[in-house]
Amino acid sequence: MNDHDIDFERDGRLGFPEFVFGESKSTEQIGAILGAFRARGESGLVTRIDAAKAEALAGAADDLRHDPASRTLLLGEERPRRDHGTVAIVAAGTSDVPVVAECAAVLRFLGLETRLHVDKGVAGVHRLMGSLADIRESDVVICVAGFEGALPSVLSGLVRRPVIGVPTSVGYGVAEGGTAALHAMLASCANGLVVVNIDNGFGAAIAAARILDPERMRR
Repeated sequence: MNDHDIDFERDGRLGFPEFVFGESKSTEQIGAILGAFRARGESGLVTRIDAAKAEALAGAADDLRHDPASRTLLLGEERPRRDHGTVAIVAAGTSDVPVVAECAAVLRFLGLETRLHVDKGVAGVHRLMGSLADIRESDVVICVAGFEGALPSVLSGLVRRPVIGVPTSVGYGVAEGGTAALHAMLASCANGLVVVNIDNGFGAAIAAARILDPERMRR
């Protein structure tokens, strides 16, 4: 693995660095990639890494931190907190927390402040209403839901900020591993709701970061 295999210019070009998708890579491959980051003095974040790989790597280096909840492995330090830009992550239920955790880990790595609101699903919509004032204070809202995926549509009709829907593979039978939630969000009548793929907390985090990119906002 050499530096030419990694897009170290992505940060300057797009405003966020290359991340390492760990799910389909071997421990040795991930280690080599992190070695290239380390050689340049760069921090890095591995996503979708299983515990065995993460523990093997972290056990051999003191600059790696494994977060089992988000399934991430952090090399070095997160970026300094930005002085503007807050993302609310609203989840229908605790079963959606793995996706929420991935999303939050990526946002923290990028220096963005997150506010978590879990168990706000439509089965008890009064819980959402109780958090609405705080959610409205955020600059971007990421809404995570499985089953019928109704929560992003409801939330999009209540807040002024951009809303990014994340369908999750949570639910029985015809929920079909998140397909029902995905289709419901794509067919939403809530104008301007943006939707990422099933369980794609990472993609939602990057979309929020691009919306809040300081260079774009200064133009």
